[in-house]
Amino acid sequence: MNHILLLEDDCVLGRGVRMALETSDCAVVLCGALEQAKNLLAKQQFELLILDINLPDGSGLDLLRALRQSRDSTPTVLLTANDLELDEVTGLEAGADDYITKPFSLAVLRARVNAQLRRSAPASSDRLELNGFAFDFSRLEFSRDGTSIELSKTEQRLLRLLVENRGRILPRDLLLERIWDGGEFVDENALSVAVRRLRAKLGDAPIKTVYGVGYTWEADR
Repeated sequence: MNHILLLEDDCVLGRGVRMALETSDCAVVLCGALEQAKNLLAKQQFELLILDINLPDGSGLDLLRALRQSRDSTPTVLLTANDLELDEVTGLEAGADDYITKPFSLAVLRARVNAQLRRSAPASSDRLELNGFAFDFSRLEFSRDGTSIELSKTEQRLLRLLVENRGRILPRDLLLERIWDGGEFVDENALSVAVRRLRAKLGDAPIKTVYGVGYTWEADR
């Protein structure tokens, strides 16, 4: 799951951009003020930032400079009405990965955002080792402290989603959709059963229930 922070003080435009970018694999957090963005960045990790430059309480460009000075390399797209070549050069030299001027096509914005997410995605690996667990999704081999564990196809899909997104809460509807190819005709109890069986097979795996929301594999374990 990719998380995007969108800093845009134009509420109508912000909602439109959020609707254009949100998918089952991408969540967009919208805020309209610099201080609100700073508070969110202090609490949550994002895969991409989209920052307006001219804001009621400051400049998104100043926020970008501060992030780069603190060695935060989160991919960042500047979204602004400042369309002079000098403005674009200034933004890129401040550390922006892309610069999009208003007005713009939502389709073009979506394509450029997806390009940034692809470039910054970590190299995928079918094998993971986590605190005594070894999961090899290409060979379909799973073990705990050297002891083999047999998992069903559903349990394998669930496990992969949890460990590849460890530290993040995966909503129940997202898990239903991804595990059962859409999930429209699947009883929600099927997910609860799959989680219960996976926990039983893995023992003390750090699969945490977030009541009313979904599940997460705790990142520090």
